[in-house]
Amino acid sequence: MKKFSKCLMMFVVLLCTAIGFSQGTITGTIIGSDMNEPLPGANVIEKGTTNGTTTNFDGEFTIKTQSASGELVITFVGYTSKTISFSGDQDLGQIMLESSEVGLQEVQIIASVAVDRKTPVAVSTVRAAEIDLKLGTQEFPEILKSTPGVYATKTGGGFGDGEIRLRGFSSENVAVMINGVPVNDMENGVVYWSNWAGLGSVTSSMQVQRGLGASKVAVPSIGGTINIITKTTDAEEGGNVFTSLGNDGYRKVGITYSTGLMDNGFAATVSADKTDGDGYVDGTPFNAVSYFVNVSKEINDNHKLSLTAFGAKQRHGQRQNPHLIETFRASESGRKYNSDWGYMNGQLTSVEDNFYHKPQISLNHYWTISDKTSLSTAAYVSFGTGGGGGFSGVNKFAFDNDEYRIGNLGPLDLDKIVDENEALGVEGSESILRASRNDHNWYGLLSTLQTDLTDDIVFLAGLDVRGYTGKHFTELTDLLGGEYYSDDSDVNNPNKMAKVGDKILYDNDGKVGWLGGFAQIEYDIQDNLNAFVAVNASNTSYQRIDRFLYLDSDPLQESDTYNFFAYGAKAGASFRFDGENNVFANLGYFERAPYFNSIFANRNNTDVNADAENQKITSFEVGYGHRGERLSANVNVYHTTWNDRTEFVSFPGQEEGTRNFANVLGVNAVHQGIEVDFVYKATDFLTVTGMASIGDWRWQNNVENVPIFDEENNQVSEVNIFIEDLHVGNAAQTTFALGTSYKFTPKTTFAIDYNYYGDIYADYDPSNRTEPGPDAWKMPDFGLFDAVIRHGFDFGSFDAQLTGRINNVFDTEYISDARDGANSDVFTSRVFYGFGRTFSVGAKLNF
Repeated sequence: MKKFSKCLMMFVVLLCTAIGFSQGTITGTIIGSDMNEPLPGANVIEKGTTNGTTTNFDGEFTIKTQSASGELVITFVGYTSKTISFSGDQDLGQIMLESSEVGLQEVQIIASVAVDRKTPVAVSTVRAAEIDLKLGTQEFPEILKSTPGVYATKTGGGFGDGEIRLRGFSSENVAVMINGVPVNDMENGVVYWSNWAGLGSVTSSMQVQRGLGASKVAVPSIGGTINIITKTTDAEEGGNVFTSLGNDGYRKVGITYSTGLMDNGFAATVSADKTDGDGYVDGTPFNAVSYFVNVSKEINDNHKLSLTAFGAKQRHGQRQNPHLIETFRASESGRKYNSDWGYMNGQLTSVEDNFYHKPQISLNHYWTISDKTSLSTAAYVSFGTGGGGGFSGVNKFAFDNDEYRIGNLGPLDLDKIVDENEALGVEGSESILRASRNDHNWYGLLSTLQTDLTDDIVFLAGLDVRGYTGKHFTELTDLLGGEYYSDDSDVNNPNKMAKVGDKILYDNDGKVGWLGGFAQIEYDIQDNLNAFVAVNASNTSYQRIDRFLYLDSDPLQESDTYNFFAYGAKAGASFRFDGENNVFANLGYFERAPYFNSIFANRNNTDVNADAENQKITSFEVGYGHRGERLSANVNVYHTTWNDRTEFVSFPGQEEGTRNFANVLGVNAVHQGIEVDFVYKATDFLTVTGMASIGDWRWQNNVENVPIFDEENNQVSEVNIFIEDLHVGNAAQTTFALGTSYKFTPKTTFAIDYNYYGDIYADYDPSNRTEPGPDAWKMPDFGLFDAVIRHGFDFGSFDAQLTGRINNVFDTEYISDARDGANSDVFTSRVFYGFGRTFSVGAKLNF
């Protein structure tokens, strides 16, 4: 027995020794080729096993292998996988992963993508993997809701009607760019997210640059810049098919295929999907067909071409009218209540709806002139067609008009309106449905020259040229049973008996020109310091053409052209103390031309606010960043002053049919705050994320003795604006977020996110505060939980995924948006409720 025990002991020792010799410790650092930056979260798997790890925030990894020799497979979303052999204990050094998308690096140059720990701005980046995991049935801007300073809502709740506010500024004060191409409306600055319904499926990364941002072109971004980079063309052949189902009849199906980079230098990617559903809110059905095409050609080592086209043709019902809380509570639908729809011939009919198609096509040329100089150019065009529905004529559509409602606060009885119009016969329709059209043609050119003056100094210069014509008219879409509709709005046809398809009410064009340029010097010492100084200038021109208010022979049909010159300058620096800690600071001043509607505020060519002041913005910010093995964190403090916000106010004149006007100068606001965000890798399997954003956004001063002029420019009276120290409305000034992501296996992930919103004040127009009064109504604070689980598995020779998502897990009732009431309180303010619990399940098959 003793001899057997000794043999057994020796066997165990030999076995342990063999195991010890068969294992190894492998280290290395994963670097991305596009920005030459570490890739945190890259997967490192020992081939043929489930043994694996992920890189830390500096791209570093350590893995104990199960064999003395073998291969490691390294993967990261957006990059081509790499297999590396190992033997025993080994330091593999820096391992470069090539971008899986042809031309991505060049697109990032045009788009001014910020580089972590180098570009001195506050920045947050959401990559394709997280968008694919968490977006689900949410509106595209909501993927940013856990980002500091962001407040994203669905507003009325129609498909694509989401809005985003950044540091208290609405979308017209936030520059949104897709591949460096600006998409804010050229006339009013607004972003209509429904135009980009398919972006979630084709976005490579989405970067929020808060404050001044890294954008080099003269974009008017007071709150910040949202930089969306779409996929280009995958370097490897492959694709996927996917489908999703969700609450309220949500259905989505799509396909993507890439040829990969072929021997002749060509590569192409095509993606398409179809989405439809009934909508969470009553009377908001939707359908959309989205598409994306990219064709790239590597002509030679010095020249690359890339053609991209994408868009979405969509139509959706809307909830345009907020209501008192008591109205929602009195309705059968509760928070889903919507007064803007009804039934006609037994079919659901949206009175308020939106339909649009805005394809965007861009041709990019990348020219490597020499080892030190390159030129990146993008020529683009966009053609928009569509508009929003509504009604005209006798108002039989009021929510509280029971005569035309099916039940108390029920849907509209459109059949009754049809019967009444039919009874009128040759007298024509009393009430009709119409669409406010906003078609447009938009052309532009962006070009950026980059040259290395020395090893440390880079010079950049660029040009930004745009031309835009917006075509605005009202189209009669449904006579609701009548024979025609009488309209006297067109002085060239004052007794028009309009039929379906005819133009009524107004018909005018807005023409906008833009010429901008920038120059920038970057000082780059790779070890610890990056700094820049940039200047920009732009000229914005406006012209209005009106075919209804003026005779065809009247020279006033075409207004003069009004030009507004603006300029700006900014500077910043980022200093890295070591591999883990850095600080940055930036400051800047720029002017922005007033928008089109501020110049032609009364929608004619004679009452022109030609003396409108440029808006003036001053901003500065300081920040600290930490990148440790487990913890990544950022803290930044900002202060933005917004002076001379354009306000052009119209009042009824003393005589009937006349108007008086006030050009209000000196309406100023201050937005300041502190933002914190972090990512903590508690283990190789558990990641914790969080953020806190505390803002103080207020109107700075009252404006007294504002002169009011009549139509002949004679001063007739004065008005005062009382806004000093009132809070800016329509955004959460305090937000918190906490999230966890746990990997049960390399292919199975479970995530929970909590978002809290507080200090939200109802929206209001400061120019309407002509009497001293209280602050706007402060809406109730609220917090929401979201959850998602994804499991990947092999399906034959294919890689497959199943994903389940729940938003607002606990079905919390909350108010997301409000319009301030007469008494600035809960009883007089009109609101939109946010969505209750929603869900989706999806499957994807990669090939």
